[in-house]
Amino acid sequence: MLVGFQELSNQLAEISRGFYARGWALGTSGNFSAVVSREPLRLAMSPSGADKGKLTPEQILLIDERANLVGDCAGKPSDESPLHIRIVNEAGAGAVLHTHSVWSTTLSEARSERGGVAIEGYEMLKGLAGVKTHVHREWLPIIDNSQDMEALADSISERLKAFPEIHGIMLRRHGLYTWGQDLVQAKRHVEILEFLLEATARTANL
Repeated sequence: MLVGFQELSNQLAEISRGFYARGWALGTSGNFSAVVSREPLRLAMSPSGADKGKLTPEQILLIDERANLVGDCAGKPSDESPLHIRIVNEAGAGAVLHTHSVWSTTLSEARSERGGVAIEGYEMLKGLAGVKTHVHREWLPIIDNSQDMEALADSISERLKAFPEIHGIMLRRHGLYTWGQDLVQAKRHVEILEFLLEATARTANL
């Protein structure tokens, strides 16, 4: 295995169990990845069908740029691996985290006709990379969910090109995708955005 894979596996498993405990990735929902190398592209990623509350480092897979297993990993890559790969390649992310919280799922439906969720004025916005003041408007585009992962990846690419400063994307009735330069930043972005989505939904009495 590549140097760094084991440490990233440990971190991904710990993050998974923490998100489960907070209700952000219950059951087998959610998927998490981190870049091990870029040339060639290799991602450490949670497998398909794994209980996120019991995920162990030994279950983490190593996949390539086509979402194929690398080495002697045992398990099935997530069907959503192409979405992670696209975000890594086009947003320059070092880690991608996908959660399935009640609030992100609820808002992704309630605000779908608006094309996204706008969040502004909250102090917590300053936890997002590059944001220096609460006087900031964060836009989270909402994309219709699909079982066609390549089409869904193309939709994500379109939003990343249209809104290069965003920190996350929501899939309708499905949850939140966010990312960061590394796992530490990506985890912080999940915490910030999940807080803001819950605050937004509660304020709107959804």
